[in-house]
Amino acid sequence: MSDIARAAQALAGARFRLHGRSAETGLDCVGVAALATGVRAPTGYPLRGMATATAVDWIEGAGFRAVDSGGPGDLMLLRTGPGQLHLAVKTERGFVHADAGLRRVVERPGAPEWEILGIWRRLS
Repeated sequence: MSDIARAAQALAGARFRLHGRSAETGLDCVGVAALATGVRAPTGYPLRGMATATAVDWIEGAGFRAVDSGGPGDLMLLRTGPGQLHLAVKTERGFVHADAGLRRVVERPGAPEWEILGIWRRLS
């Protein structure tokens, strides 16, 4: 299994906090992706209305490249609603993400129920 997927799974159970960057004090989806991948998280992004290109620039600037299909440790950019982007880390069982509704980081089995805008893999 990928080190990134393992790191994301280790964050499961952490509480949800918008713009959160610590498993101890809370994480949002960007915080989960940043901690799991070991890259610096962006700041100052809005809860809604971020341009997809802005998110893609951060992902690709962090050393990831777009792939056609995902594997454990890959980042998925999702559209969870109108104007709402979300990051998740693919695992062997499904994906890890910060679930605002459940108020914690969780691993969900299977594929996301939301639109997948793209999948990125860390460059070697």
